[in-house]
Amino acid sequence: MSEYTFHFNPLPANTFSFLRDKETVGLIMKWSMLGRISAQTFSFDHHFLHYNSDKFALDFFRDRVVVSSLKHLLPGVGVPLDKPVVSVCVEPVPCSRISMDLFDPLYACDILRPSGLVVKCFHELYPDYNKLQKMLKDKDSDEYYVVGHEDRAEFLFCLFKHLCLGGELCQYEDSVNPYIRTTKQIYRELISVQKAPETKKISVVSTVLKVWAYDESGRCYPGTTKDDQTFAYMIVDPLKRHVTLFCHFYGVGNLSL
Repeated sequence: MSEYTFHFNPLPANTFSFLRDKETVGLIMKWSMLGRISAQTFSFDHHFLHYNSDKFALDFFRDRVVVSSLKHLLPGVGVPLDKPVVSVCVEPVPCSRISMDLFDPLYACDILRPSGLVVKCFHELYPDYNKLQKMLKDKDSDEYYVVGHEDRAEFLFCLFKHLCLGGELCQYEDSVNPYIRTTKQIYRELISVQKAPETKKISVVSTVLKVWAYDESGRCYPGTTKDDQTFAYMIVDPLKRHVTLFCHFYGVGNLSL
């Protein structure tokens, strides 16, 4: 265990276009995620190494500056970290993709038309159910395995899935194109890359961690109940010593209003 403690400072100048761009904000509102999805960047003061990810995350959620900043980020969140965090659960998320070709199989398996239109399918309870939703959620379906296990684990796919499933009052798109476009925009803003001087090959330098924080009463962040659409990711740039907390709280209503 490292002897030092990580300290963090918010970087308000690091803003994200997907939270400001009129067209993207309109889509996020349509997907019932506006005011419930956020991204905030902090600087930190020591070298980040993969083996100390748990300590890094625990120091983050115990940092007074971080806690104060998160309370004001989404003021309607029901659990504003009022109690001290006593533990964290950290799950590394693979993040290596630098192109959108991960989604090419969707066009070859009768999930999408060549134009990007999503193929509908019969569902007794949900008349708007389609094969894209089936591929994302139904592990027993043939469509689920169109994208392989390793690719499904990638942060790029996780982000795409979160946007496609949306919030509690999500209005789903008939075409995949808005999802693909928004996924690309957010991914490019959250992830840092570098080009090798000799080979000119571009690679991802960010480390992505899916995180949950717990106080003495149990899970407190993000949210107190488990839901796939309530999530928090820490995206660490070890070169700049920046970390971005990207999160969403499933529910109804605009928290920032």
